[in-house]
Amino acid sequence: MRRVVTFLTTSKAEEAIAFYRDRLGFRFVVDDGFALVFDLGNATLRINKAQEHSPELRTELGWEVDPIEAAVDDLKARGVAFSRFPSVEQDERGIATFPNGGKVAWFADPDGNILSLSQVPKV
Repeated sequence: MRRVVTFLTTSKAEEAIAFYRDRLGFRFVVDDGFALVFDLGNATLRINKAQEHSPELRTELGWEVDPIEAAVDDLKARGVAFSRFPSVEQDERGIATFPNGGKVAWFADPDGNILSLSQVPKV
């Protein structure tokens, strides 16, 4: 095995290309007719094309970052809106801090797939 490939689904292919390429900064490789393929640097993302899509109500894909505050600010500057959840305490940036020191901020792609940034606790 050589490289991780992860999958999402879209019913909005053009919006997905613009979001993952222009907002998140990933290299768009190809639309192979079945999926949009992106190079994430250390993995490949295949976004399967579908006529209809109902996103999961959980995080589908995430990235570890450090520091999370700078990563959130960078994505906000590129037009990414961060999600707020009534059952989770979040700061003004939308970052949740957990008792172990871990931090997470969530955002959604054009299809409503929930994505996240996370910072693992310092040991």
